[in-house]
Amino acid sequence: MNIIKLNLKLKHTYIIPFYLICVLCYTCKSDKKEAKPKVTTEVKDKSPELFSKVSIGKSFNEPPQISHLAANDIDDDGYLDVIICDIKNDNISLIKQSSNNQFTETILSEDTNIPAHVQVLDFDLDGDKDLIVAGLGMLFPNNDKIGSVILLENDGHLNFTKHIAAENLARVADVRAGDIDGDGDMDLVTAQFGYDDGQTSWIENLGNWSFKNHSLQNVSGPINVELVDIDSDNDLDIISLVSQEWEEIYCFTNDGKGTFESKLLWGSSNEDFGSSGISISDINKDGKPDVLYTNGDAFDYIPPLPRPWHGIQWLENQGDLKFRYHRVCDFPGAFSARVIDFDKDGDEDIFAVSGFNYWEKPEAESLIWLENSGNNAFKKHTIAKTPTHLITMEIGDFNNDGFKDLVTAGVYVYPPYDNIDRVTLWLNKGATK
Repeated sequence: MNIIKLNLKLKHTYIIPFYLICVLCYTCKSDKKEAKPKVTTEVKDKSPELFSKVSIGKSFNEPPQISHLAANDIDDDGYLDVIICDIKNDNISLIKQSSNNQFTETILSEDTNIPAHVQVLDFDLDGDKDLIVAGLGMLFPNNDKIGSVILLENDGHLNFTKHIAAENLARVADVRAGDIDGDGDMDLVTAQFGYDDGQTSWIENLGNWSFKNHSLQNVSGPINVELVDIDSDNDLDIISLVSQEWEEIYCFTNDGKGTFESKLLWGSSNEDFGSSGISISDINKDGKPDVLYTNGDAFDYIPPLPRPWHGIQWLENQGDLKFRYHRVCDFPGAFSARVIDFDKDGDEDIFAVSGFNYWEKPEAESLIWLENSGNNAFKKHTIAKTPTHLITMEIGDFNNDGFKDLVTAGVYVYPPYDNIDRVTLWLNKGATK
């Protein structure tokens, strides 16, 4: 995740982490029927207060636009920090946690080409953590090659040198790093959303900060890529989510040397399905990676409102690149979703946020917990109704108490602006029942 899109004439015009947005113009509705996917299980109830909510980072005077965040102990001091993509101010910032659990925000890099996604990883293999940034180029619909991939090289003291790994790309919504061709260095994989034209590609590391782009699929609308050994053959494969009118999930299987074969894993017949993000987890704990998938993009219509088919689902990996679709629940405006055994009962639960719900309604949820009650049947708990407009979330133990916490952020480009925040830390109280 996490990236938001605005559609003009059924074309997502610009993305935020996924999801990014801004000027609202006109749109045309789809001729597709509003077919609602079958819900597997969904039970609503009233949950106890499970988290303490704390705002962290800089204060704000105008509605913030945080497109993506990552939770990582970037300085290896034993305390989780938060790295954020601030598209409103076009920078990458660090919200650093000190030993007394205080948070201070500093800018790590400016002029980052409208950052849509950031990954924390030791890219140059020198023992410290670098940053890999997807540069969207601009929020507005544009077919120009204005996207880029930016590498921020850490000197070990949180001073970063900017390297442009690739430029003149279609608008880049996501980028991930891994050794694609098995030569011992880090390569890159991109989701180039573009507008009318986009691309999924891998970028070969040639050494000395030199790179070569290899196209895998030329189609508009890629918003997420994930690197995972999906076929258990000891190399990294690519899972790609393509939005726009395609609404499809692809797998690119790797031969270990950077040659790929494409396979469609799943696709919706509803071209307004609203794909908003994927993540990889072994949801049923059978040893095979599954795909957790949200559809909550609300920018096909003006004003942007959730659609009845928005929700959360997962694709169960049955082996041999066969996946079974499971609808988990309806959730208006569903965006970032993550898997964790929150209640420590041995099975995997799901947390998810909403970017666009019916915020004028008192029952509208912005953060939910889907409790796995056994056999992958899920019970929905309302965690919070504010702040609204949440599109990015990560999980980690921020106060080192043995319980996993959450951190969320939102993008506010369309009212209401009554209940907003920039970055919110949700500290787990340790009581799940």
